[in-house]
Amino acid sequence: MNRQIQNLYSKAGKSERLIIGLMSGTSMDGLDIALCAVKKSGAETDIRVLEFKTGGYTAEFRAKVKAIFSKKEVDLQLVCLMNEHIANIHAQLINEALEEWGYKNEDIDFIASHGQTIFHAPKSLHQLAGYPNGTLQIGDGDHIATKTGIITLSDFRQKHLAAGGEGAPLAVYGDYLMFSKSGEDRVMLNIGGIANFTYLPGSTDASEIFSTDVGPGNTLMDQYMQQHFNQFYDKNATVGLSGHLNSKLLAALLNCDFLTLDFPKTTGPELFNLEYLLIAQEQSSTTNLSKEDVMATLCHFSAETITNAIKRCFGQEAKVQVFMSGGGMHNPLLVQLLQARLPLCKFLSTADLNINPDAKEAVLFAVLANETLCGEPINFGNRQGVPSVCMGKISLPA
Repeated sequence: MNRQIQNLYSKAGKSERLIIGLMSGTSMDGLDIALCAVKKSGAETDIRVLEFKTGGYTAEFRAKVKAIFSKKEVDLQLVCLMNEHIANIHAQLINEALEEWGYKNEDIDFIASHGQTIFHAPKSLHQLAGYPNGTLQIGDGDHIATKTGIITLSDFRQKHLAAGGEGAPLAVYGDYLMFSKSGEDRVMLNIGGIANFTYLPGSTDASEIFSTDVGPGNTLMDQYMQQHFNQFYDKNATVGLSGHLNSKLLAALLNCDFLTLDFPKTTGPELFNLEYLLIAQEQSSTTNLSKEDVMATLCHFSAETITNAIKRCFGQEAKVQVFMSGGGMHNPLLVQLLQARLPLCKFLSTADLNINPDAKEAVLFAVLANETLCGEPINFGNRQGVPSVCMGKISLPA
């Protein structure tokens, strides 16, 4: 047997595995690195986050990623080169984190890498006859495995697509394994670039679980801040809180076919971007609106799409526990608006469930990798968009 296959078999059979989960989202603020200790699998999964940090990206690197991000027409040579370059940067950040934490690379059993999404193209967005759902994440797993010496699982979303899903959201799989609780209905709301939520029924019946993207989380606000304020995001909602809601612009933003589609569904900045905002401003005659008022209205837009989706699922008097994660939970205006629109809901964070909310997405991929290595596909029944599969391609070190 090939020694690396033997090594894979040996590590997968350990009673506790050290798995690094990686996440680099559409906000591109850095690489989230979560070192997790994982025991068992499936409904018995026991996961502890031992270390977490976000490895920062340089302005130069971020600009290179943005040059090929969410664009229909790009330099194909640059896409090819960035597939390798992103992986090398991620490997470097992993090696630096392990040194900082006092671990040797050989101490780590596996890496679970999401990669960097550069385009997401579900049928609802591309609407091209004869073509399937599509998505593309780059940051090659072989390069990470070779540069770190650690077995790497990557490219998780392709199996989801192949089995009939849209490649997102994948949170449903990790949410079910990490956060389901008998007798307690929960909504796991992640507000990243795009907002999505998973409904976890107190019955813990996987066939009753529900997960969907709902619309923009931070993506429009972040893009606008970067364009007009030269800031990566609206820290503490300083700009948004200084502006006022414009109802005409909000109505135009909400006039979107995607928002009326049945659940589950997925989207991305390919739809919700500055061009989308400009069209809405032109339609509502608000192109001269102050930048502060635009930011306030964008925040209301995100809040409205999230709360509308929750009410659509749980009724106008929705009364569920909502556990937040993602960068949007740090926006005080957005959280205030959510609480005002859903007064009967109790808002918490995944910290109340012993998972750092900023680390949650990276931890999710560690869980997905663990299932591929040690578990079996969860039976989600015939839930549309939630195929019962294990995900991730395995790259062995040199």
